[in-house]
Amino acid sequence: MIPQLVTVRYRRTDGRWLRLYIPVVPVLLVLSPLLLLIVLAGLVACLIFRIEPLGALRGVGQLLCALRGARFELEDGRTAVLVSVS
Repeated sequence: MIPQLVTVRYRRTDGRWLRLYIPVVPVLLVLSPLLLLIVLAGLVACLIFRIEPLGALRGVGQLLCALRGARFELEDGRTAVLVSVS
């Protein structure tokens, strides 16, 4: 199952946290025209590098399924970003 919600927390310079909830499915629906172009570019890249397209698609699907529950934390000085995939 693909992730349903991405939570991004960003610490501002004043120390307060800004939390954003990004639903994955509506974002995919809005960006679907670009997604079609990305898929076509991926198919062309598979043909150029002689990679089986179905194997590449299966690998991308497994990567998306593995993202569920992942947390990415970045901190640099007074700026911090936390991304949680659920």
